[in-house]
Amino acid sequence: MTSAVTTVPVRPQRTPRQERVERKRQLVAALQLFSRFGFDEGAGGHITARDPEDPDKFWINPFGVNFAHVRMSDLLQVDAAGAVVSGTGRINPAGYTIHARIHASRPDVVAAAHSHSVHGRAWATLGRQLDPITQDACVFFEDHAVYDGFGGVVLDADEGRQIAERLGGNKAVILQNHGLLTVGTSVQEAAWWFIAMERCCQVQLLAEAAGTPRQIPAPIARATARMMGTPAMARLNFRPLYVDVQNTSPQAFDEA
Repeated sequence: MTSAVTTVPVRPQRTPRQERVERKRQLVAALQLFSRFGFDEGAGGHITARDPEDPDKFWINPFGVNFAHVRMSDLLQVDAAGAVVSGTGRINPAGYTIHARIHASRPDVVAAAHSHSVHGRAWATLGRQLDPITQDACVFFEDHAVYDGFGGVVLDADEGRQIAERLGGNKAVILQNHGLLTVGTSVQEAAWWFIAMERCCQVQLLAEAAGTPRQIPAPIARATARMMGTPAMARLNFRPLYVDVQNTSPQAFDEA
């Protein structure tokens, strides 16, 4: 007797052009979420997404536009030299300096996120890594670094290179006296890691203000990271937030 074979349908792969549209949609959604979570402050902060057709270029939010007001049509495509090759507007010079070096040094990185979030900045003043004191914090266990070379606004290409080197192969780096920076193999991943890391900074600041937090033993933290700190888990956690933005802010996806 022949047993029936159940096949799982494979999702059709997107063309590079379709993938570009999807990355831009996710980028706009991430900016909307950063605004809702209060991660925006003045003109600071930037999220980038590598272009799938021309990986030496990336998309970035325009300089001086509030995150909540950025539309797909506002996004700028920038080349390796920092020139805007698609779209109208200016880019944040520091954003280019940091993100260009990260995209150049990490071919696996599709997106990078940085903003001057309150708890990220507060934690960054301590010059310490996050401790594995909660399940959520375990996703960064042995997977983030601290860059302690603050030299003012990052406009020097060499400092951008140093930040990229300190990031290494990790998913995040704490920029001392500056804030958080996260990366991912998708926009969803980079954005979710930033949201999660900001919350972890907040929790540890609260916990240490109340007493001495008990750390999760390294073997358990490591096992938890293997389960919870994957790209797939980041995409899963980002999905309901993405859907909420689609339902409540459809104007953000205006391509006209």
